[in-house]
Amino acid sequence: MTDELAADAARPVPSSPRPRRAVLLSLFGGFAVFAYVLDQLTKLWVTSTMVEGERIPVLPPLLHWYFIRNSGAAFSIGENVTWVFSIIMAGVAVAILFQVRRLGSAWWSLALGLLLGGALGNLTDRLFREPSFGMGHVVDFIQLPNFAIFNIADSAVVSAVAIICILTIRGIALDGTRLGNAHKDKPGHE
Repeated sequence: MTDELAADAARPVPSSPRPRRAVLLSLFGGFAVFAYVLDQLTKLWVTSTMVEGERIPVLPPLLHWYFIRNSGAAFSIGENVTWVFSIIMAGVAVAILFQVRRLGSAWWSLALGLLLGGALGNLTDRLFREPSFGMGHVVDFIQLPNFAIFNIADSAVVSAVAIICILTIRGIALDGTRLGNAHKDKPGHE
């Protein structure tokens, strides 16, 4: 029996460099829910405590709450084709859900979770706010100097895109592998 224990102790314990799938899915879901709920709660707060067009100094001159409704995309682009943004956001959400099965990195879980939460936050506005289903105006309220007025969903999407850019530049694939090192495992490469 002691020989078996010694043999077990001598065997290397396989370490998993990548977090387990359940942890990655929990991170993804947690960040998606966090971004979505925070976005919807702040929009509820703004619409119930402010009048549209009202501007409240928070950290003047850097930060103000300025309640507007945006029928377009960033910088109010495409105000007459709001329904297109609804379709695009729904497509983005579906595409993210298809990619989740390939998750192998905590950073990708964070990025895709924020992206999904942000997309669903603004999609909820497009679907259920006035003037009509699929053409609703998004509630924006965060104002910085010389910049577009935005919301938490927009912040989540921009943060997600920044993380995705960094991961891509560093060569970290969605499954957590390093893209530059993938060919080294194949026979004939050194």
